[in-house]
Amino acid sequence: MYTYILRRLFLFIPVLFGVTVFVFLVMNIIPGDIASIILGTEATPELKEQLRQEFGLNLPLYQQYWNWISGVFVGDFGNSLRTGAPILPEMLNRFSLTFELTIFAAIISWMIAIPMGILAAVKRNTKGDIGIRFVSLLGVSIPNFALATLLILILSLFFNYYPPVGYVGFLEDPRRNLEILLIPAIVLGTSMAGSLMRMTRSSILEILGQDFIRTAQAKGISQKMVLFKHALRNAIIPVLTIIGMQIGYLLGGTIIVEQIFSLPGLGQMVLTGINQRDFPVVQGTILFIATIFVTVNLIVDILYSYLDPRISYD
Repeated sequence: MYTYILRRLFLFIPVLFGVTVFVFLVMNIIPGDIASIILGTEATPELKEQLRQEFGLNLPLYQQYWNWISGVFVGDFGNSLRTGAPILPEMLNRFSLTFELTIFAAIISWMIAIPMGILAAVKRNTKGDIGIRFVSLLGVSIPNFALATLLILILSLFFNYYPPVGYVGFLEDPRRNLEILLIPAIVLGTSMAGSLMRMTRSSILEILGQDFIRTAQAKGISQKMVLFKHALRNAIIPVLTIIGMQIGYLLGGTIIVEQIFSLPGLGQMVLTGINQRDFPVVQGTILFIATIFVTVNLIVDILYSYLDPRISYD
């Protein structure tokens, strides 16, 4: 196990290196001169050249890349070209919101998807199963930004309720914090629940057809014990894979949903950086997101061996 973890940690290096090179090159081929954008109507050739020298934009690309990545190694993600503020503290501050929203949305998703998926598998090919599959198909098919817009429209027109704007930290005002995050979490959780529900159903159906399940039933073990002690534990592996991918995606920042609900999370930081051509912000946040995603996948892989002793990494 420890050998496997070390091997995966070593694989982090080429993966993250590839991400840094790709993002750096993409940001440098995007049309638009950052110096002209920052200076606006006051952009003269002399001022633009002075600004490029100040930010190191006049250096060769390989030297710009080295200056950036060498700073990352020591925890310095650089400063914003727009505000001049350090990027790392801002990322960590925004990540706290994104992390809270992710946990909230994941809990909602699990509460919907896993019980409904189990019920659909147990009631296979009944009206209940068909209804659950239809609902899960809707969850997979409707984009979260469309669901967010539709939900805001329904709440405002029929219930005269408008989601609160802005953000308040949980420690500052827990009730207000939960009120702000409730609707975005429902949108994200519902979107996640569709694919998770389908995977739970298909995985449990596959396990219920195995010989050891029939043996347990032949021994007179109750249906509930067979389902939850034997079937569910063995069926949870592919479900856990989907959960890990979804959490990694959400922790990376839900750009559209954060923008719709005016939440200052990591996703909104990336979008603002792209719109303003703030290269260090975009590069730093995407590297941060990639690190989170790879880490979450490693944690999920390690959990496999605890859930299923047959899995060995030695």
